[in-house]
Amino acid sequence: MTSKPVVAVLDYGSGNVHSAVKALDAAGADARLTSDRSLVLEADGLLVPGVGAFSAVANALRATRSDELIGRRLAGGRPVLGICVGMQVLFEHGVERGADSEGLGEWPGAVTELDAPVLPHMGWNTVTPDEGTRLFRGIEDERFYFVHSFAAQEWTLDVQPPFPKPTLTWCDYGAPFLAAVENGPLSATQFHPEKSGDAGIQLLSNWLDGLSRTTL
Repeated sequence: MTSKPVVAVLDYGSGNVHSAVKALDAAGADARLTSDRSLVLEADGLLVPGVGAFSAVANALRATRSDELIGRRLAGGRPVLGICVGMQVLFEHGVERGADSEGLGEWPGAVTELDAPVLPHMGWNTVTPDEGTRLFRGIEDERFYFVHSFAAQEWTLDVQPPFPKPTLTWCDYGAPFLAAVENGPLSATQFHPEKSGDAGIQLLSNWLDGLSRTTL
């Protein structure tokens, strides 16, 4: 019998974490809401949730030194999944209400306000994954649940061989924006898998399938 992959759900003061834990459990994980640094580093996977303002989430991650843990995991090739603002803060900076806030800088570029007649973008929408996607395998035509007014609207990271090209998934609301990124051990979704019904559970299950198992 194969043991369930252990996923640390990073507890750094963000909201909406318990629904993420439940969704991961439903997808087949042993999900643990934690701020324990050893567990965050050693778990098979790390989920970084995030709701609210870009600056507040980025500052909270730095205040708890969680940014260091994310960086150490990625340096060791250990999988990390960011969700909503947990995706946004992976970029270099975010521009909200005229204020420019520093992100974690794992990817170049800015998170900016969507150019749409009605904000926030709230509700179900389709996405367009690149070929070779792992996250959206079998659910390429499903709809996912979004709640946001800001997003990364361009991708500028130039990856050269032998490193694999990132897999990008786009959505359209007023204009195209990144709905998900799969970039080596680092993946992220702008939408909420934990609020996206069966399709969201399947996406989390697909992510879990890519985790190596360790004994904790």
